Amino acid sequence: MTVNAPDTTLGARAARAAAKPEAEPPTAPGGKLRSTPAVRQADGMAVASFVFGLVGLLALNLLLGPASIVLASLALRRGTTRPGRARLGLALGVADLVVLAWLVSADQTWSWSIG
Repeated sequence: MTVNAPDTTLGARAARAAAKPEAEPPTAPGGKLRSTPAVRQADGMAVASFVFGLVGLLALNLLLGPASIVLASLALRRGTTRPGRARLGLALGVADLVVLAWLVSADQTWSWSIG
């Protein structure tokens, strides 16, 4: 009685790996690369970070500043195709917190208003 053991030699594994065709990146009908859902989600985070940072300069900077920083960091970590927008959102989030600190030190209170 013979037992067929799997061939575990290095040459056999290399031959099996060479026989498998590599997966091609998904393309749209126009020949453009389609983005995966994770990349689209990271792109959305980059845009949201930018918008939150921009709006946070005028209002709700205590909430929108940290949210912008977190979203920008996540977008950059997940490999967004818009790294410039994510970095700008990160910078605007930090600017939100700097503006908040300046306004709080000027008014000596956490509540402030324009005018």
